[in-house]
Amino acid sequence: MKTVLITGCSSGFGLETARYFLDRDWKVIATMRTPREDVLPRSEHLRVIALDVTDADSIRRAVEAAGPVDVLVNNAGIGVLGALEGIPMATARDVFETNTLGTIAMTQAVLPQFRLRRAGVVINVTSSVTLVPLPLLSVYTASKAAVNAFTESLALELQQFNVRVNLVLPGRAPTTRFGENAKARMQDSIPEAYAGLAKSVFEAWGLSSEVTHAEDVAQAVWRAANDPSCPLRQAAGVDAIALSSLD
Repeated sequence: MKTVLITGCSSGFGLETARYFLDRDWKVIATMRTPREDVLPRSEHLRVIALDVTDADSIRRAVEAAGPVDVLVNNAGIGVLGALEGIPMATARDVFETNTLGTIAMTQAVLPQFRLRRAGVVINVTSSVTLVPLPLLSVYTASKAAVNAFTESLALELQQFNVRVNLVLPGRAPTTRFGENAKARMQDSIPEAYAGLAKSVFEAWGLSSEVTHAEDVAQAVWRAANDPSCPLRQAAGVDAIALSSLD
């Protein structure tokens, strides 16, 4: 029985991915900043561990508690919406700390065991906005694009140890806590000069019926974990797949 460690499991893509792997008889280490076992089904194969990917001590404790794992899924992330002029640098740093440096730190913490066993898979969940950029998402896109570049370089670095590194690029999720958190960080990040642009962007999003569902992401992560022949990049969701054809 294999073990997967998934970050950011309290809701959305991470939560569904944890459920997906549990349903297929994997041991699941579901991590979240504030552990909540009530969001996942009861299972002897499940462990819920506290983890803040921006905190080195929290990462160390979580990896030690998890023990040997076969697959690491770096899913934890935060969003931010707004024009660059209006986004405080503290907010931009928070986004990079979680989305980019958190992914790098978690990967670094797990790599020694993968290298020694000469086996393992790292799966980084980023975003389809890195394929076809959208306005008002410059900071978020930059944080995810950095993970794309990190993943592609690391994949070459780890080939010698039989360790695979993959990307899953979801499209736009339906209204979720992730989106609500992004809007909460919006604050006054859309100056008046950008109000017209923001209105048109939000209207376009409201008219679009094509979204990425959590199961789309879970299926893509499952394939990356189990199929060595899958491509390094996988778009997840009908909207993401459409964008990937334009890349």
